[in-house]
Amino acid sequence: MSTVLTIEKTRFLINGKLTYSEIEDCPEDRKGLLMNSRMIQGVFDETSDPSRFARYGFDAWDPDAQTDRLIESLPDWYAYGLRAITVGFQGGGPCFTVPNLEITNNPFGEDGKSLDPAYANRMDRIIQACDALGMVVIPSYFYGNQTRHLDGDQAIEEAVRTASRWLKEGGYTNIIIEVANEQDIRPFKEYSPICYSPYGMAHLIRIAREESGGMPVGCSSVGNSVHEPIARESDVVIIHGNGCSRQRLYNLINKTKQWSDDRPVLVNEDSQANSNLDVCVREGVSWGYYNNMTKQEPPSYWGVLPGEDTYFAHRMAESVGIPVTELSEAEQYYLQGLEPHMTYDGERWLRLASRYPETINYVEFFRNGELYHRSYDDPFPIDYKSNWRQGGVPSVSGDEWKAVVYLVDGRVLERSGTVV
Repeated sequence: MSTVLTIEKTRFLINGKLTYSEIEDCPEDRKGLLMNSRMIQGVFDETSDPSRFARYGFDAWDPDAQTDRLIESLPDWYAYGLRAITVGFQGGGPCFTVPNLEITNNPFGEDGKSLDPAYANRMDRIIQACDALGMVVIPSYFYGNQTRHLDGDQAIEEAVRTASRWLKEGGYTNIIIEVANEQDIRPFKEYSPICYSPYGMAHLIRIAREESGGMPVGCSSVGNSVHEPIARESDVVIIHGNGCSRQRLYNLINKTKQWSDDRPVLVNEDSQANSNLDVCVREGVSWGYYNNMTKQEPPSYWGVLPGEDTYFAHRMAESVGIPVTELSEAEQYYLQGLEPHMTYDGERWLRLASRYPETINYVEFFRNGELYHRSYDDPFPIDYKSNWRQGGVPSVSGDEWKAVVYLVDGRVLERSGTVV
């Protein structure tokens, strides 16, 4: 392995140097951060009805091709400053289309003592690709609804041992383990109470640390949530910013730091609300981008896409001192969701992406000339439910959509497009 992750107090080091030290203009207070993105479906598969994922412009579902595309995207992300990705053994979501309870995406045997070689191979390829670039992988073991395939808490413990031993045997040195994604969501309460209990999770963290040979371990809870037993047991205190305004995220960080005991705090899931990135870096916390439309609905589009992805990439690069070609004002606002492939079951998900959402007062959306919706909160979607989730709109060929953007300085911009 060529990438060795270590931790000194609250900062991350790669090969003995604070992250971003190689960037001449990186501010001192940004060195040692680990900017990351949720690529949770990197090893995703579906055994109950894979034909449902032959969509979004792909003629067939192919889990290996999904992994290949992620690997191919990594150099572009690295160039913008991304230094870690979260990949789930049991995946995540989808949030807009196929209910997770209808999906079978589980690499563990019922007793937790085996790991599907195909999943292991895909995870290995991702870890090796990140290692070659100088990036870190955050393998996430459990996703709520998928733990129903494991036979109780004893099987959960065995699966932690199985996955951790596999990481140890692989000799990987660029790993942070996340035992579970959001351990306090309801499915864990139903299917794996040991994960749902903060003390039970602290126990699993200890097992993962021991069985992995001392790899850093943590576990996330739901957005705007942190539990003292988990935080105090973690080597990296992992939190989620889902649903957090900038103020709530700041408050969550302060609460977490009461229990982090001079260890790093890392957000590995938030939203497309890029203004939250700035809150984290000011507080010495690594931020995790989460685009659950293009990066969690398989088959995923892993690259730096126009709109949200590009705006995040530019803000991340700017935060760590990487020069990027400045976007013109016309390029800083984008009507997202009209891409031909991004539709499902007669719906699509429209929002106004922006380089600087702080410049926007509110957005009005018009369908065929008629006012359809007003949006006041970043990331400015139609039918805002949270900063990471929204409702769909009818996807009707020929419909004309227009976003009228009211800026805080009094100016008004428009972005429009037609459903193909």
